[in-house]
Parts: sequence; structure tokens; C-alpha cells
Amino acid sequence: MIVLKSPAEIAVMRSNGLILKECFELARSIVGPGVSRDDINRRVERLIVSKGARPAFKGFQGYPAATCISVNDEVVHGIPDGRELKEGDIVSIDIGVCKDGYYADAARTYAVGGIPELAAKLMRVTQEGLDKGIEQARIGNRLSDISHAVERHVVANGFSVVRALVGHGIGTQMHEEPQVPNFGPPSRGIKLEEGLVLAIEPMVNAGGSDVFTLDDGWTVVTADRSLSAHFEDTIAITKDGPDPLTR
Repeated sequence: MIVLKSPAEIAVMRSNGLILKECFELARSIVGPGVSRDDINRRVERLIVSKGARPAFKGFQGYPAATCISVNDEVVHGIPDGRELKEGDIVSIDIGVCKDGYYADAARTYAVGGIPELAAKLMRVTQEGLDKGIEQARIGNRLSDISHAVERHVVANGFSVVRALVGHGIGTQMHEEPQVPNFGPPSRGIKLEEGLVLAIEPMVNAGGSDVFTLDDGWTVVTADRSLSAHFEDTIAITKDGPDPLTR
């Protein structure tokens, strides 16, 4: 069932989105060679708790950490540990928060020092793909208009979108209907309405789109071990257009 949100509910989610914005400002300030994934996770979790919020991922279906930190060929759901970031890595950080009964969810990918040209292009195109999708999150469009806009931009730049994982609705639950693929033809699916809130999240690979999950049961990696980038925002559809709540 798809649940539309009132302006008051969206205001609560925007407040949670501002907590995420601070989390990413913190993460960006500390990401660098020699920094461990654990350290990033601990510091982000402390910030979330200091805001009176709860790290939404921690304990969700047994997930053990407050953040997902995925490096290079890791697509999503990387479990933070003591491994240190190295010069030339790219690191995707996915964070969710819950406060006052509502969720917000976002992800960013960062360069660790100087990175190869291909990695920089992958990050740029993934961010642009997200922006193209957000542009289509308007009343009267169809859900797949978002999906198509993402895929068209990614493929035109020589990359591939992950098809095994998708975005989602969000509100009083972290994952709500509808699912939001990053691929497909336009003009399909539900009509977008005012009050719909979506987590749009392109996961883009430098190589093929296939992925698999490691033995830890969580970390998803590219099947061909090519680089992957991940950007995500929580978006409210309003009469004035898309409203990114996590920016």
C-alpha cells in the first residue's frame, strides 16, 4: 500500500533529512587515507544520537552498524570494520535516521585523496543520474519516468545501473511501497501524486550490472569487480515540484 504524506509529516522528514546532511558533512571532513571504516561509523552514530535520533540501519534485519560503508567494487551494505581507506579508493556511505516516528535515507560517494579519471567520471555520472531522476519526480509523471531518466544518462556515459537493487518509498517505515527501479522504459507504473515520498538511489557500475553478496550476508559487490558508486536522496513530491529532504 502506498501512503501519501501530509505537509506536517514531510516537515518532520525534512528535519530528519537535515540530520543526515550534517552526517555527510562530518563524513566528508574525515574521509581520507588511513581512516578506518569503523571510525567513520562511530563518529556518525555519535552525531545521530546527539540529535535525539536513532540510526535506522542498526539492528534492521540484523544489520550490525549505524552506516553502510562500501569501498571500490562494493556496491552497497558494506559492514564497517577496522580496514583503512587508501589513496585512490572511492567510498560510498549510506545512512538512515529515524526520529519522531519517521525515517530519512541518503547516500554519498567520496573520493579518498586523488582518484583515477574513470572513478571520478563514475561518481559524477551517478550523481547526475540521481539529479535526472529527481527532475522527473513531479505530479502527473509516471514512476518509471524517474527510472528511465536515471538509466538513460548512465548508459549514455558508458556505465551500467544495478538492476538487482532498487529505491523505495519511505515514511513511517524505512522501506515502503513503491519500489523505484533505476532502469526501464518511460511512462509506466503509478502516477506520481503530491505527498509521495521516495528514496531515489542510483547504484552505478563502471562495468557490468551484475552483482553478488559476500559470505557476510550483507556486502553486495560487482560480479566483474569493477568500481561502483551510490548516491541517494529522500524526495517529497509537492505541488511546487521535487523537494529533496536530505540536501
